[in-house]
Amino acid sequence: MKSEVDRNERRGKKMDRVTKVLLSETALDEIGPKTHAPKDPVDHWAPAILLERAAYLRKMAKLGDGSASEVLKEYPQHRAMLSFRSRSGEAEVHEQWADLFVVVAGTATLVTGGVVAHGRTVAPGETRGAAIEGGRAQTLHAAEIAHVPAGVPHQMLLTGENTVTCLVLKVQEVP
Repeated sequence: MKSEVDRNERRGKKMDRVTKVLLSETALDEIGPKTHAPKDPVDHWAPAILLERAAYLRKMAKLGDGSASEVLKEYPQHRAMLSFRSRSGEAEVHEQWADLFVVVAGTATLVTGGVVAHGRTVAPGETRGAAIEGGRAQTLHAAEIAHVPAGVPHQMLLTGENTVTCLVLKVQEVP
């Protein structure tokens, strides 16, 4: 029994020496998180990441109604979303949210202004409808940006086989 205890003790001491050697040869700041460094407050989505996510959304849209989107990140006064469309969207109005569309790929027609035909409330401050009457149409292409202020009716229209992928920033505007 005593010889077994001695053997275990020697193994433990040997392991302690091995551990010390390994730790002395390892740069601890290269493994694991740096607890002393502050978290980087900047979020970054490279084009490759956005296009990869867009490919996923395209697949989801095919399985659904022709559109799919996902929230990339929520912030206190805004959110960043990625949206894919292979069909026209409904007309919509957000009382307290502006939309900033950054076209990543594709082409669409953005109709703004006018009034939402057959509007219905879908949530507090959110109206949707079939179309916009009396609005202004403008074509959006890749790398173009459109800002739609809160309270302005808008609708994304697609024709033929066109698709569009947009980074959408929803920014809260307090009246």
